[in-house]
Amino acid sequence: MGDTTARSPVVSIGVVTWNSEEDLAACLEGVAAQENLALELIVVDNGSTDGSVDLVRRLYPAAVLVSNPENMGYCRAQNQAIGHAHGEFYLGLNPDVRLLPGYIERMVQALRSRPEYGSAVGKLWQTIDRDPRVLDSTGLFLDRRRHQYLRGHGRPDLGQYDQAGEIFGVDGAVAFHRRQMLEEVAFEGQYFDEQFFSYMEDVDLAWRARLLGWKSWYEPGAQAFHKRRFKPGGRGRMEREIRRVAVKNRYLMLYKNEGADEWRRDWWRVRLYDLEIWAYILLMEQSSLAALSLYRRQRERALAWREEIWRRVRARPEDRLQWFG
Repeated sequence: MGDTTARSPVVSIGVVTWNSEEDLAACLEGVAAQENLALELIVVDNGSTDGSVDLVRRLYPAAVLVSNPENMGYCRAQNQAIGHAHGEFYLGLNPDVRLLPGYIERMVQALRSRPEYGSAVGKLWQTIDRDPRVLDSTGLFLDRRRHQYLRGHGRPDLGQYDQAGEIFGVDGAVAFHRRQMLEEVAFEGQYFDEQFFSYMEDVDLAWRARLLGWKSWYEPGAQAFHKRRFKPGGRGRMEREIRRVAVKNRYLMLYKNEGADEWRRDWWRVRLYDLEIWAYILLMEQSSLAALSLYRRQRERALAWREEIWRRVRARPEDRLQWFG
């Protein structure tokens, strides 16, 4: 079991729960199976009405438990968790993820040996009982339309992603970060932009970190299972409000992070993809039309984020052009 003694933790683990009782026991078992490191667990509950809070108290009594009276959103809850964290590294962990033994130790080794890397992630599988196992993710990427995708999602694991290396960013389900990086990319006390509420906040953080000179690493020797709630291509199964927020967040992310050189090269690809998005919304998802008014209300705050990011940007234009593919 991970060392939860009084000595300073190497890694702080932040889990945000919201009616997560069904998955939480397996998640906490995965945390308890981590060895050789001093860990601390912080659980922020967003007003659950099931037994999530009682389960944490019973299975992991050493955890720091923060109980919000209502659902404050994933971003604010993660910011709360980071605010309670003392570790050199921070792992944002979804309750539907189960870490295999050694996951966190391999993450620490990966970042300690690569000081220019601020984040890392391992190989995630969807299934535990199939051979070959089905991949969930081997890293987060953006294409030239600025559409995010999870490399390998839904494919059988045949060893095609067994090579460690640089990726665009890390999936928020099991995002391992250097605390120094989180402090450098924060704005007015927020590590995750709370205007996002939830969804795409991991892409926004990854893009911001890259602009400020930090890289992300994929380490296939670190492995976990993820029972993903929202899967790529499964938009119709998402709640109406989440779909609307996801559309709005695309434009917040672009407004905050897009650079002039990258835009000159790819603007037509981005706009063609936007036409596809809005054609779908007009025909199939009129409830998401309100995303535009949400975006307009949040644009002023997003501009403040953008000005701070671009005041400190370190990534060179020629490097930024290589990020999207």
